[in-house]
Amino acid sequence: MDGKSSSQIRVVVTGVGVVSSAGRTAGQFWRTLTGVLSASTFQSLSDNLDIATTRTPGAADFAGSIDDFCDLPDAQRKAIRKALKLMNRETQMGVAAGQQALADSGIAGQYDPDRLGICFGADNVSIMPDDFQRGIEACSSAAGHFDVDRWGQDGIEEVAPLWLLKCLPNMPACHLAIINDLRGPGNTITQRDVSANMAVAEACRSIRSEAADAVLVGATGTTLTTFNRLHARYEDEISECDGVCRPFDRSRTGSVPGEGAGAIVLEEMHCALRRGATIYGEVLGAASASAVGLDRMIACRTAMGSAMRQTLRRSGQSAASIGHIHAHGLGTRESDLAEAQAIRDIFGDLTSTTPVIAAKGHLGNAAAGSGAMELIASLLALKHGHLFPILHFRDADPECRVHPVTRFDEPAGTSFLNVNMFGRGLASCVAVAAFSA
Repeated sequence: MDGKSSSQIRVVVTGVGVVSSAGRTAGQFWRTLTGVLSASTFQSLSDNLDIATTRTPGAADFAGSIDDFCDLPDAQRKAIRKALKLMNRETQMGVAAGQQALADSGIAGQYDPDRLGICFGADNVSIMPDDFQRGIEACSSAAGHFDVDRWGQDGIEEVAPLWLLKCLPNMPACHLAIINDLRGPGNTITQRDVSANMAVAEACRSIRSEAADAVLVGATGTTLTTFNRLHARYEDEISECDGVCRPFDRSRTGSVPGEGAGAIVLEEMHCALRRGATIYGEVLGAASASAVGLDRMIACRTAMGSAMRQTLRRSGQSAASIGHIHAHGLGTRESDLAEAQAIRDIFGDLTSTTPVIAAKGHLGNAAAGSGAMELIASLLALKHGHLFPILHFRDADPECRVHPVTRFDEPAGTSFLNVNMFGRGLASCVAVAAFSA
């Protein structure tokens, strides 16, 4: 780059990748969201996958075999195959989504590796009980009583030496950086549901500060595993009724567990144009906020409003210029109400006409992974020119006075806000627009 001020440096999206319950490619993902990919067709695509994962609602269309990764050069294929045994499912999905995004961008060999960075979001990657099963059995009596005093001598010897590498949250970024020789700025954001948007913000700072020409950004997560589901149950009001997520619907009963990963490639605009890259959109601005009162009560409405307000200011946009909002849309009573109120605080009278979509009705809640998948869903909506309806939305909640999308032909507009929240009073937002030179 040529020494421009950070405000003059434009950041564009040149590659996308996704692994989700709606498909394991961006094409499948979009066709499922828009209803083009029928249930029978999707089932036929899933028949060859592991039954334990494909028959769980919200589970990604992903078996964790080398064939679930995109077409790879031989060296990368060999490296991933060798590393699979050191990756848990979240890491595998993140690596697969990242490889898709890199392949889609065509960025291989285009830059000095020292100018290629990575920033990934992750959850509190859960320890799997299976990793300790043999050790626990070794310290248990025939009657099943566990003797903790035997753990140091008998139990720990039965635990795989490298088990810890499976559950570190920085593993998706580490594997992707090693496999693809990404030597530029690297980081992992572990702020649960708001991680993806925060990773985008950090990647943009790296590019605008001229520390990198391009950054692979993404997030991966799950609320399906035992311990992560317990966390979600304590924090999110998981639906105990029919297992259906109904964002902003009067009859919503809670969130639904899910899993998945998404990744995008961000590049400095002139670098992307010089190499003839396909551009999905331009990141205009991003912000995050937290709000907890002096009484230690969280204030999600305040946090979300602050994140949206800062994002609009930093991106030079107004509420009137936003084509649609991709809401967090968790499907809980409190979260959806706080989000609807925050949208009205910022958009005022425009709230009744600004379309709101929420992919969690389709995907469930994949925590950190949801933010990345939702960002990609809206990027694809910009590309195709129209939105997708909120699945299971039937009856508007009069307290959530937003404009939920219920049709397939609702225009996407030329820009959007991607909004995410975590119930401890954290919120993040990114503004993206269709690219115009």
